[in-house]
Amino acid sequence: MITVDNLQYTYAGTAIPAIKNLNFTIEAGEIFGFLGPSGAGKSTTQKLLIRLLTGYGGKATVFGKDLNRWGSNYYERIGVSFELPNHFLKLTAVENLAYFGSLYSRVAHSPQNLLEMVGLGNDGNLLVSQYSKGMKNRLTVARALTHNPELLFLDEPTAGLDPMNARRIKELIQAQQNAGKTIFLTTHDMTVADALCDRVAFIVDGEIKLIDAPKRLKLQHGTPTVCVEYLPNSDSRSAEQEFGLADLGQNGFVNLIQQHAIQTIHTQEATLEDIFIQITGRNLS
Repeated sequence: MITVDNLQYTYAGTAIPAIKNLNFTIEAGEIFGFLGPSGAGKSTTQKLLIRLLTGYGGKATVFGKDLNRWGSNYYERIGVSFELPNHFLKLTAVENLAYFGSLYSRVAHSPQNLLEMVGLGNDGNLLVSQYSKGMKNRLTVARALTHNPELLFLDEPTAGLDPMNARRIKELIQAQQNAGKTIFLTTHDMTVADALCDRVAFIVDGEIKLIDAPKRLKLQHGTPTVCVEYLPNSDSRSAEQEFGLADLGQNGFVNLIQQHAIQTIHTQEATLEDIFIQITGRNLS
């Protein structure tokens, strides 16, 4: 779906490239996560791939065609959700979606249907100026889906959302993948990336440090142990004990869970954020 070879870009008036020699591919039907702190080059890469920025070095191919050779028909096939909402504040949500839908040759979803998809079904007749930041963000995601695009670019789609609505958006993204869509997801929220992405790229200071599947990364970098929290006695405080995964049958694990009341059992698995810091030497703030 997307192939990027030695992609580079430097903003006018600056000497340091915003992104440097990026190389990656995204397969059709994949959710690909671009992960890094603010200023890492995530949004710059997205802006290049949606042709909001031009004059880059290297090569990018989308839908099997050089990005520079696409015309306005490119936007019939992609949907974009920006990190910062950009709506007409003096129009209602329904009016916003109807207007943006009129820009496409095909409209797959009605404004009301889109609003239902993002949990704003009862708020369509409110002026967008009355929306909270989280509501505006959800409206941005809805607008990206107006014309049923094959390829979605989502920049921090769960930013500013409460847990319930963040879950709704994550489920919507998964539903889009199940419908055969390809999704380029930029975020600094590792829990979102872990829940959604088939593969992730770690980007810092404009350079990709690693690309791999979240599960594989956690298996490679996690500690192969099981931690058991249990009650030594009925009237005592809980205690913890760790056991190596390789020999659970012989290292006392079975005896412990047979002889004591177990509170929790979990593997010592590294988080994506732990791995990001380990690989890049940077945190995500």
